[in-house]
Amino acid sequence: MTAGIAVKQEVSLRKRILLRHFRQLEGPDARTLFHRQPEPIGGQTDRELLAIALGATLYAPATRADLTATITKRAARGVCSMVIDLEDAVADHEVESAKAQAVRTLDELAAGLDPNPMLFVRVRDADTIIELAEQLGPGADVLTGFVFPKFDSASGSKYLAALEHARALLDRPLYGMPVLESAALVHRQTRDAELTEIAALLAEHRDQVLAVRVGATDMCSTFGIRRDRDLTIYDVRVVADVIADIVNYLGRADGTGFVITGPVWEYFADHERMFRPLLRTAPFEESDAVPFRRYLVSRDLDGLLREITLDRANGIQGKTVIHPSHVAAVHALSVVTHEEYADALDILQADVGGVAASEYRNKMNEMRPHRSWARQTLLRARVFGVANKGVSFVDLLSALVTV
Repeated sequence: MTAGIAVKQEVSLRKRILLRHFRQLEGPDARTLFHRQPEPIGGQTDRELLAIALGATLYAPATRADLTATITKRAARGVCSMVIDLEDAVADHEVESAKAQAVRTLDELAAGLDPNPMLFVRVRDADTIIELAEQLGPGADVLTGFVFPKFDSASGSKYLAALEHARALLDRPLYGMPVLESAALVHRQTRDAELTEIAALLAEHRDQVLAVRVGATDMCSTFGIRRDRDLTIYDVRVVADVIADIVNYLGRADGTGFVITGPVWEYFADHERMFRPLLRTAPFEESDAVPFRRYLVSRDLDGLLREITLDRANGIQGKTVIHPSHVAAVHALSVVTHEEYADALDILQADVGGVAASEYRNKMNEMRPHRSWARQTLLRARVFGVANKGVSFVDLLSALVTV
């Protein structure tokens, strides 16, 4: 057997190790933490399941010299979706070299031995989608799709047409993720008309749209705002109102909606605080993890944890992240608790309506009104798993941080 054939067979064998959330947790750790293990994402064709599986989507500049090694390293540490950024993270004079680097990186990753995260390229314009598709070699096999910045009713059709062209060129499924952040969307006078047009446009191309992303930084820029690290995006009322309307138009659970992902949390270093930390002490005391709480507070992760919780409460799944330390927080809070899982099963197994006490005897489950929630919860359980009874987000997060 020649060396070349041996390498190809080894690559083929390793590629069968499919991408999966929490694959960095093995053996006793995984059995202790999980009642139900996460399912593999790799090879999955269910668009809605893939969208929920995005989790923490980590952005990396296309100009980064060690981009291939960085993506491989992040995947090994639990990142399951990444964006190679050609837009805001790249200076104007570096765009052409950044495009070449993006193509080269995808081609190199296609030859690697380990599972790659779901990979997207954030382009500056629709023409770049076709340009990159024409240049890709084996890297086409590891490209999941493209991110469309400043997507609106004027630019949207061109982005989606370019994506359809790229799908034909590469003869494989590719997905688009529009970022909603334009001034026409933010301004109250034009928002409803803009969202109506965007909703109609995305509905026409439903099979091509993986998720809708929220660009809160650009929204804040419209008003000259930069939110403080002591606040969540939901404390910035002019932006919170836009997010609420995006969910109202595009996040409905009646089959017409899309998965909507949360905006970026910008902070990751210690600072002098104006307000008290947002994390209660009790859950950390119960897990004998009070020093771990101090660590989270020192890294501004208490604010991130609160914002992730508010994202979920407002109908949002997953989050854009720009620092690797944020990934574990997003994923730990994405795991379905044993209590949520028990409630969801009870609700979906009921053949008729009515009300019944939960298995945990602490709430009432309404079988019809809670059905959409239960369905979403079981989808999340498939890709993020279900925690064992008594396992909290503190246990999950501390296990991920120490791996």
